[in-house]
Amino acid sequence: MRILVQKFGGTSVATAERRNQVAAKVAEAVTEGYMPVVVVSAIGRTGDPYATDTFLSMVKGIHPELPKRELDLLMSCGEIISGVVMASTLQSQGFEAVLLTGGQAGIITNDTFGDARIIRVEPGNILEYLKAGNIVVVTGFQGVTESGEVTTLGRGGSDTTASTLGVALNAEAIDIYTDVEGIMTADPRIVEDARILDVVTYNEICELAHQGAKVIHPRAVEIAMQRNIPIRIKSTFSDAPGTLVASMKSDMSAGTDFSGDRIITGIAHTPNLTQIGVSTLDTDVPQVDKKIFKAMALADVSVDFISVQPEKVLYTVRDEVADKAIKILENMGFSPEVTRSCAKVSVVGVGITGVPGIMADLVEALNEAGATILQSADSNLTIWVLVHKDQMIPSVQALHRKFRLGA
Repeated sequence: MRILVQKFGGTSVATAERRNQVAAKVAEAVTEGYMPVVVVSAIGRTGDPYATDTFLSMVKGIHPELPKRELDLLMSCGEIISGVVMASTLQSQGFEAVLLTGGQAGIITNDTFGDARIIRVEPGNILEYLKAGNIVVVTGFQGVTESGEVTTLGRGGSDTTASTLGVALNAEAIDIYTDVEGIMTADPRIVEDARILDVVTYNEICELAHQGAKVIHPRAVEIAMQRNIPIRIKSTFSDAPGTLVASMKSDMSAGTDFSGDRIITGIAHTPNLTQIGVSTLDTDVPQVDKKIFKAMALADVSVDFISVQPEKVLYTVRDEVADKAIKILENMGFSPEVTRSCAKVSVVGVGITGVPGIMADLVEALNEAGATILQSADSNLTIWVLVHKDQMIPSVQALHRKFRLGA
């Protein structure tokens, strides 16, 4: 049984015309000998009548502190509506199609409502429908607990559903359809000559996604990587080949970039950050860094870009929780140094390790762009720098030019 998982985002199923384009992609898979499992997101985006955020806005004015259990029931409705409409579209075109919710598809999660983690998948129901000749449409973003409570999987949950089913069903590939034609070397809205990447590694796309690229959720990539199932990022609205995500390049065509020789793959960025610094010199409190990060965790404040030095602790938080983080520190007796409106710019590539001159080129590019490096860090895959937010766009553009990533 040749199974192909196809995931379609909210913009892909937003109108009848677009749903017909989705059906054409599904029909193409059938023609190629696959048995498709189609994962759908809720219809449209914020403001559209059946989008998840639209449902949430219906109850916020009634009771802003609605429990997460009830919120998950509400948020799961968008994918159910989308799934019914997509299944009916396929049926109207002569296909045998059946809709399964996340629970009916065998997705079992823990009970962390709003951001549940998948414990296991019981794919028997899907396999029975596939053997009977059905195209199986599955609602993304959701599952059920052991006791049958409906849960949602958090941001990027439909991508996670697609990858999880791909692994559970031993699919030949997982196709993620969006409104763009693949992974790009940078955000095309700010870099005019950004180009589509033919191939990226699992690690590269995970890092790009973590650092701000929003085409696919990193958790979905990490799941597919466990079984080495290739992911293809494609556009619903074109026949472009898209970007292949895999552990290594396969079926190389003449003239195609070889990822092993590519030093830098792409530039990502994350805006709206606040840098917080806490001096550890003027305190006799033991294990200051541990106490600071424990306090942030207890207050549900996510920290990033962490630098623990003998004399100072540095980290970033999202702008919207900065005041909360600062208040916590002040209540602990600290006087934090705060730099608001920052952005993280990330240079990502599997070829960075062991190559001299990368940091020199990065610093030179940022100097030419007039950007001030507030903080930096690196790994074997990524170099991160923190800059002022108004310097983010020229920094991304300068780095894209410096590392010759343009088309």
